[in-house]
Amino acid sequence: MIDAIMQRLGVPTALYRQGDYSVTSPTDGAEIGRVTLQDADAMEASIGRAQQAFETWRQVPAPRRGELVRLFGEQLRRHKEDLGALVTIECGKIYQEGLGEVQEMIDICDLAVGQSRQLFGLTIASERPGHHMRESWHPLGPIGLITAFNFPVAPWAWNAALALVCGNSLVWKPSEKTPLSALACQALLERAMDEFGDEAPKHLSQVVIGDRAAGERLTDDSRVPLISATGSTRMGREVAPRVAARFGRSILELGGNNAMILAPSADLDMAVRAILFSAVGTAGQRCTTLRRLIVHESIRDEVMTRLKRAYAGISIGDPMQGNLVGPLIDAQAYDQMQSALGTARQLGAQVYGGERQLADRYPDGYYVAPAIVEMEGQSEVVRHETFAPILYVMSYREMDDAVAMNNDVPQGLSSCVFTSDVREAEGFISDMGSDCGIANVNIGPSGAEIGGAFGGEKETGGGRESGSDVWKSYMRRQTNTVNYSRELPLAQGITFD
Repeated sequence: MIDAIMQRLGVPTALYRQGDYSVTSPTDGAEIGRVTLQDADAMEASIGRAQQAFETWRQVPAPRRGELVRLFGEQLRRHKEDLGALVTIECGKIYQEGLGEVQEMIDICDLAVGQSRQLFGLTIASERPGHHMRESWHPLGPIGLITAFNFPVAPWAWNAALALVCGNSLVWKPSEKTPLSALACQALLERAMDEFGDEAPKHLSQVVIGDRAAGERLTDDSRVPLISATGSTRMGREVAPRVAARFGRSILELGGNNAMILAPSADLDMAVRAILFSAVGTAGQRCTTLRRLIVHESIRDEVMTRLKRAYAGISIGDPMQGNLVGPLIDAQAYDQMQSALGTARQLGAQVYGGERQLADRYPDGYYVAPAIVEMEGQSEVVRHETFAPILYVMSYREMDDAVAMNNDVPQGLSSCVFTSDVREAEGFISDMGSDCGIANVNIGPSGAEIGGAFGGEKETGGGRESGSDVWKSYMRRQTNTVNYSRELPLAQGITFD
């Protein structure tokens, strides 16, 4: 299956079959490819080529650059099913989610095409007669992209589509766990470049499948003015100071420990559906996964009864076969989940689920039953993000206490409240409410649309990707003053004779 998919996507066989690094599928642990890991020297060469491509690409008018992204979006539409299947096979999320991730790529291409005609600055009133002030935006340079295994293609596209229309080149280091998806995206972009014509320079976009040394080389290179990195908080703590040490910029999309506050007035039928998708989708391996349910004490028993019933109906298995939950990425993820559940039990928690599933059928695939963990309070194990389908359930009495619990974690990505009380809803999204970058009302914490800026606060890193005015992150701002008079007045009324 992999060979047929890769051929239709246009990936040369040598790139994914003739390397020395084995790529396996979390579905069953089987090898699906062999790629070549490139070292720091290879990254150095790629950055040099990206710099040359940038110097050409920035001269192409922005609306014309948007045409390349439009053509790329058409390639994605044409190959949505194949790329979605590849994502599913390589990272383990169910096929519907794989298709959804590719749709996010298509959506950001559509947004970026329109944005290519809207890279606008300001006209600013000058205090000096015969002067105009304006603000203009210019391409930044080669953009370094580091992505994670759980969303192997969409976050790259969020960055790439905007960076390209802004006039930048790309150097992409994907997760070593999901390199085939990156090779496929590169092949589709190259097809779009071929259709676009000679204005798109060679090496405008490059994929470097490398180890830690290659990532460090990308992070440290002063020719790369912006590093956009998606991954763990631990990774962000290493990337951020290295980039800052050379006065570079970074967009960090790191951990999440997302909560739902469930009020007595909530529509429980709708809330349970939202909990199920948010807590168990992608086997709990989303940065926006629902990890904490803060439920009013008056409805806790009813909610637990409903959740246990809903969890009992979850189908677990091959993500290409219509199941709701696929495998964890690997054995390490399984061990981390079991460690967290063990700690919760030691603290007196009631744990429902969490056991390994289908081990006889898939001895090298790590399937688990999603877990519900009833906690008395928000202990340290709850405040730590475990990248697995664990839902901690806690109670509250007053809404102010629930909001304080929502905020009392190191991460600040996404959050939500389910309520029919307008005061509670508006309070939650006010400056006295959630401290997260995303705050929703009567919708779960996951499934963000590309029209809004995506990202969070605190240990989530503070970065923003996708929509709104995020395009400015990929450009440099310049303030211009033009004197069209025959005089030379100074600002602030200064005289200098």
